[in-house]
Amino acid sequence: MLDHVSIGVTNVKRSKAFYDAVLEPLGMAPVMPVEIGGQLVGVGYGKPGKPSFWIQLPINGQPASMGNGVHIAFRADTREAVDAFYLAALDQGGIDDGKPGLRSEYHPDYYGAFVRDPDGNKIEACSHLHE
Repeated sequence: MLDHVSIGVTNVKRSKAFYDAVLEPLGMAPVMPVEIGGQLVGVGYGKPGKPSFWIQLPINGQPASMGNGVHIAFRADTREAVDAFYLAALDQGGIDDGKPGLRSEYHPDYYGAFVRDPDGNKIEACSHLHE
């Protein structure tokens, strides 16, 4: 069982605006901003007091980079939430990496959408509900 996932970003303010918009349809909100010396360096998303997804400047001070083959999938309660995630991502400068739709090769009710965030990280929203 995972406790949380973190990704590196190059611009926390820009990435926060992106993730605020794309995670809202999935019921996730920014719950733990982290500032060092008055500078926003990270944001945790999830439930109050328990962030499960983090965006942050890399701790080692090196430039953020995306992992080849890595993607993070967020569970959506409905297919409509997957669609809203996808549209919010494109509206916030995300790049299409797989339009919303059934992915029956995974299972008959797998409905997902894939996007790249402003730093190139591959993220997905998916629903497993039969509709």
